[in-house]
Amino acid sequence: MKRGERGGIFFRLLFLMFFLFVLAVFYLARHPLMRFAGDFWVLDEPPMQSDALIVLGDDNYRADRAFKAAELFRSGVGPVVVASGRMLRANVSVADMMEHDLESFGVPSSSIVKLAHRAQNTQEEATEAAHLIQAKGWKRITVVTSNYHARRVRFIYERVVPQGVAVRVSGARDSDFDASHWWETRQGEKLFLSELVGYFVARWELREKAPSQRETSALVLAAHKSWNGCGARLLARASPPSRI
Repeated sequence: MKRGERGGIFFRLLFLMFFLFVLAVFYLARHPLMRFAGDFWVLDEPPMQSDALIVLGDDNYRADRAFKAAELFRSGVGPVVVASGRMLRANVSVADMMEHDLESFGVPSSSIVKLAHRAQNTQEEATEAAHLIQAKGWKRITVVTSNYHARRVRFIYERVVPQGVAVRVSGARDSDFDASHWWETRQGEKLFLSELVGYFVARWELREKAPSQRETSALVLAAHKSWNGCGARLLARASPPSRI
């Protein structure tokens, strides 16, 4: 065998070993990486005194969004709760069910504004909400949605609501999505993947509206916090137990 051939085999073997090593690292770190991915979507901004709370439709079976909105209402964050929801039939909507949930959680009917619409996605729903915000003259709003959905919601609402309206997004804990173990259930996988696709679709459709400095900073902070948590878990696994 010629020297060049031996050298070629050696480098191919070296590359194969390196490739297998990288695969092994990713395999060992797969759970922390997936936790990092799940944690990145979760968002719950601090409460802001608002003119209205807007609860997005298509709540889960336990009505976690409505419960969070009622909690914020009772704490005095906003005097009005908007029950948003798409039409199901000519005479019934998701907003009707949302209204019932809010009342069951302690929000009086006089403080509920129903926003029934025919929106097919979050961006269309935000457009309907923007019309209501403009008509009411609200200047500060808090949007309530599921925590895994909140990042996309903030991105959309900051680009759709009228100029001069401050937006805060409150992420309700969702019983169908566990950021630390989302890949272990079919529903968790479905929510994660649909949110991933939906976020990039929103960025594409609203690409001509540049992200604000506030959103960019928040994204960096969220990624930094999530990565710190992921790195800490990796170090904990790699470090030998203390003998002290």
